[in-house]
This record gives sequence, C-alpha cells and structure tokens, in this order.
Amino acid sequence: MEAIINIIQIGLAIGNSRYHWAWFLNTKLQSSWDTEYLAPERFIESFSIDLQVLIKEHKIQVDLIPIYLVSVVPIQTEIWQKLPQTQIITLSDIPMQNLYPTLGIDRALAAFGAGEVYGYPVLVIDGGTALTITGIDDRHSFIGGAILPGLRLQISSLYSGTAALPQITLPPELPPRWSDNTPGSIASGILHTISAGLIDFIRDWQQLFPKSQIVFTGGDGELLTGYVQGNLQLNYRNSLRFDRHLLFHGLSVILKSI
Repeated sequence: MEAIINIIQIGLAIGNSRYHWAWFLNTKLQSSWDTEYLAPERFIESFSIDLQVLIKEHKIQVDLIPIYLVSVVPIQTEIWQKLPQTQIITLSDIPMQNLYPTLGIDRALAAFGAGEVYGYPVLVIDGGTALTITGIDDRHSFIGGAILPGLRLQISSLYSGTAALPQITLPPELPPRWSDNTPGSIASGILHTISAGLIDFIRDWQQLFPKSQIVFTGGDGELLTGYVQGNLQLNYRNSLRFDRHLLFHGLSVILKSI
C-alpha cells in the first residue's frame, strides 16, 4: 500500500463556479472530472470510478493521498487547506518569467501547460466564468493578456439585470448575425462580438509570433473554438486547437519536481 500511496496524486482546481478534479499516477494524468462545490469531508464521493476502484483494491487510506490545490477563490482555499494532505500550488511553483503578483494561478498554470505540451510561444484562451486571454513568448515569459465576462456570465447578466430579456442557451454553432427574434438577437450580440474580439487578439498575436499555437480551454472553450474557427482565415485556423486539460498538464509537469 505504501508504494501505491506514494505515486497517487489528486489535483483540485477551484474555479468561480465549480471544482475541477484530476488524478495522477506517478505524476501522469489519468482522468479528470468536474463537480459542484462540496465539503472536504465528502471529497471521496466526487472521485472518478477508476480512482475509486484503485483505492478499494489497494485499501488505500484516502487521507494519505496528497491533494494539490489550485484555487482562485480565497474562501475555498481556506476550507481545503485545513486538510493535512493539501498542498497549495502558487505562482512561485511555475517556472515562467514576468508573472505579476495578482495573476490568477489558473491562468498561469494553464498557460504553462499549453507551452509544455504544444510549445512556446503560445496564446491561451480560457472560456470559463471569466474569459481570459494569456500570451507567453518563446522565452517562457508572460507577455500580457485580457479578462472579460465569459459567455454564460454575459447571458445571465442580461437575464438578471433586465425585466424582459430571457435566459438563453448557447447554440452549438455561431448564430446568424441578423436575428429576427429576441433570443437570437442575444445570442448574436454576445457571440459575434466575443468572436470578433478574439479574432482581433489572435491576429495581433500572430503578427508578433507567427508560429505560435493558439489553444482554447475551459468549460466553454470547445464552443468558442468552433465560433472563432468559422470566421478565421485558413492560415490562422490551422493554428487553433482545444484542450480541456491545460491546467492539469501544467500541474503534471510541476509534480515531477515536487
């Protein structure tokens, strides 16, 4: 049992709306899953089936498995750091340059993961509750980026901040620009303006780093990839990809040095 415990690690990334989990075997990513917020004493309930089977087969004490915490929610950080096996990942653990003190650890780790997997320079577009754009150059140095409300946050703000506008769902493809109904107009307004803004960022980045990869991630990252690809020229489109595991790819590399 001791040998098995020593090579299992749990990754927990706490976002603004959900928990993002992964488990690693000898630092290699095995699987990932998402849950709602839950109390630390119930965290074993959230484990993926393959991990639960491994724990049961080897009779592993769950409280001995290290949890590597990546959090952008201070109150959640306080809750989870009370567990003795929790280790908090900070900016100082990420081997990149020019990271400013208030840069979100999730942004930095996802950008690091993208660079390690797809090469530097790299541009990361994270479609989470907040939509973030993060650029890393070929010297592994943070160049800069942008933050704006994510797709669902923009949709919910219209719904909650007005008297008559409905809550809409995100369409699988970019909707017609000129809509003749209210839900379609909301979808058009939000998705076309976000897509146009992202395309402008991508084109500007490609002027700076023509050989850079552009990697989308996050809960709405796959949708965003499709929205943007439809309006990009072929030479830009070929540089786009989606990878939901960027943050955990970055964590996997860091675990090798811990």
